[in-house]
Amino acid sequence: MKTDISSTSAGPSLTAAAAATFVVFGVNGFVFASWAARIPAVTETLHLTSGQMGTLLLCTAIGSLLALPTAGLVVGRIGTANAVRAAGVLAALAGVGIALSLSAESVLGTAISLFFFGIGIGLWDVSQNIEGADVEHKLRRTIMPQFHAAFSGGAFVGALIGAGLSTLGVGLPEHLLVIAAVVVVVALVTPRYFLPHEAETVPFDGEPRPAKGPSPWRDSRTLLIGVVVLGATLTEGAGNDWIAKATVDGLGTSESTGALMFALFVLAMTAMRFFGGRLIDAYGRVAVLRASMGAAAAGLGLFVLAGNVWLAGIGAALWGVGAALAFPMGMSAAADDPKHAAARVSVVSTVGYVAFLAGPPLLGYLGDLTGIHLALLAIVVPIVVALVLAGAAKPLVPELAPARD
Repeated sequence: MKTDISSTSAGPSLTAAAAATFVVFGVNGFVFASWAARIPAVTETLHLTSGQMGTLLLCTAIGSLLALPTAGLVVGRIGTANAVRAAGVLAALAGVGIALSLSAESVLGTAISLFFFGIGIGLWDVSQNIEGADVEHKLRRTIMPQFHAAFSGGAFVGALIGAGLSTLGVGLPEHLLVIAAVVVVVALVTPRYFLPHEAETVPFDGEPRPAKGPSPWRDSRTLLIGVVVLGATLTEGAGNDWIAKATVDGLGTSESTGALMFALFVLAMTAMRFFGGRLIDAYGRVAVLRASMGAAAAGLGLFVLAGNVWLAGIGAALWGVGAALAFPMGMSAAADDPKHAAARVSVVSTVGYVAFLAGPPLLGYLGDLTGIHLALLAIVVPIVVALVLAGAAKPLVPELAPARD
């Protein structure tokens, strides 16, 4: 069975759309990791505690949570390509604001910039997942995890660069300014290769208006998938935001070692996402989701309880493997019905991002009481909930069959 996105007889336009979606996911991850890998430096620059840093991260969460519920409507109006363009430019401008605010050591300026950064990232995320689901349906094979592997791969590269620049003493403001320039170019050029999308139009007078279906917020399956994604992605969000600092605080390592631990976590996610489509096709979405949650819980426990960097590294890798497939499987489950994909992906993204974005700041507050290293154990509870409810992600149609060569 072939899973390479370039191996298709579906035609060059579909192949180009798959490649463009892969690039957009990768750059999104690169941008995120460029920020996340150097959170310890932000904490030091602005002289913040873990709880105060949690509040700062909450600004990003609020921005994204305001953008996510309406992202489906935005995509319906202007299409996935234009939505990615708008989101990328906004995220880049916010990155410039973060850089300037850090240079001035302004907590308020950083908070405002992170709010708009969250809006850009939220719209970007929903748009790329809708495009990815559309490509997946047309290819007739499970490739959504490969798109998310691109996100993780971009994050891995961003984390390595962050670790290297931290070691060299290069400031985060300069780092972010270069990233912003890259984002603008990619966001404006790459979406031109997306699949054609017809924006919604307002009917002329006298023309019948299409009947509106039930709100996706009242669809029980969609909401249950959202709860599964909420619990499952909390482990990914916590790892992205706190694994570097937990390594520094819990094991007494340097900032560069913490950034390398984050890179290991992301590398494990990337590898699992690249090959995970084969596992999903072979064993089914629900079985793989349950196995993923078990691996995430085991890896998290080993990372927290390990007494040295090497054992913690093994735990971080297992944690990353477990966290890899939950979010892409949730997006695929939400998009099982292409006619309602945009609205349902928007709903699941909104519910899931309550954990992905708001969860890590709450862990920061708990970290002020217990230390961020031990606070990570709180994630086990939502992981168990996601494992129990994983059956909600069962496909509405038979599992995707490979496209014929």
